[in-house]
Amino acid sequence: MKIQIKNGRVIDPASGFDGVQDLFIADGKIQGLGRAPEGFTAEQVIDASGLVVAPGFVDLSARLREPGFEYKATLESELQAAMRGGVTSLVCPPDTDPVLDEAGLVEMLKQRARTQHKAHVYPLGALTVGLKGESLTEMAALTDAGCIGFSQAEETIADTNTLQRALQYAATFGYTVWLRPQDAYIGKGGIAHSGPLASRLGLSGVPVMAETIALHTLFELMRATGAKVHLCRISSAAGLELVRQAKKEGLPLTCDVGAHHVHLTDADIGFFDSNARMTPPLRSQRDRDAIKAALSDQTIDAICSDHTPVDDDEKLLPFAEASAGATGLELLLSLALKWAEDSRGDVSLTQALATITHQAADVAGINGGRLAVGQAADLCLFNLDERWKVEAKALVSQGKHTLFLGYELPGVVKLTMVSGRVAFSTLL
Repeated sequence: MKIQIKNGRVIDPASGFDGVQDLFIADGKIQGLGRAPEGFTAEQVIDASGLVVAPGFVDLSARLREPGFEYKATLESELQAAMRGGVTSLVCPPDTDPVLDEAGLVEMLKQRARTQHKAHVYPLGALTVGLKGESLTEMAALTDAGCIGFSQAEETIADTNTLQRALQYAATFGYTVWLRPQDAYIGKGGIAHSGPLASRLGLSGVPVMAETIALHTLFELMRATGAKVHLCRISSAAGLELVRQAKKEGLPLTCDVGAHHVHLTDADIGFFDSNARMTPPLRSQRDRDAIKAALSDQTIDAICSDHTPVDDDEKLLPFAEASAGATGLELLLSLALKWAEDSRGDVSLTQALATITHQAADVAGINGGRLAVGQAADLCLFNLDERWKVEAKALVSQGKHTLFLGYELPGVVKLTMVSGRVAFSTLL
């Protein structure tokens, strides 16, 4: 179908364009910007007056809970949540049940996702069999099946020799390894940031050095192997300083941060609110401020939702017993906009959108997050000035738990388009 989107404020962070112009779409791709291609006659016209027209958002960590955890969420529910949040491409970790360590499982997941006709799903394969940190997976076969990288999800590799072999193999074939820096032993079993608050509440702690020690080890292995690594959900000021120095050194490194960590601290645990039970734990105000600074200077490449839907039976428990995780797909845009809004002019709208569009796409190595002729027509139309209240009943995701319940956040998605097809709309 030939579609014209008219009168919208088009923002393409990749090129820096920000202005009112029309988009012309046909055959699932953008065929024209500002001016219609020769002979183009629109079969559908969408009036985007008063709306921002942006590239569809790219989320670097969204658990869809299939296969194995359908009681927490399903592909259908979570991909619909992605559409409500304007997320047109998402990366899913391998910690499903069974673990994504075989090509057949990856192919099945991708086929199931295709039948939904919603967001593009890019799986990460398990780096080690069963995520046990012992034997390496068949990375070549997993790549052929559609994996864009390899991860341990929340599991660590205690044996440094195994991690070195994994990085050597990945470097040989040009694969990217996605790791969350966490020492295998320090902080093991911890449930909150080590600090005065955890001590007062009697909660076992995860010290910052659990992150920094893992980073020191990883950077040494990167120097030895030349492997390309993406660091998932950095959480501390000290860790970010190490990342900043490693990037200056020229190590092939990217990193992201969870959207909740951009705004929240360990103080938000309050009176043992299990919605604050997250991995990595919410850290101090100093760490949160360092995260915002690192986003501004692009030490951090992208914001991800770290979408981890958890059911009531596992969340509505005492803090120490509750499962870690929060819903995020529908909040990703709003929390990126809130970062810009809270900066009081220091962070532009284009900067905020860059962290969830082309910068995230570049990290994942996928062709997306841009508005350009020839690009797939993955778009989000949203009202920048409209606010919405985060309530369980307002969330499409099967996971209803987040510390932002009750908040009024900026940015309401009005239309999501995937490959030229309208997948969600309140306009039509």
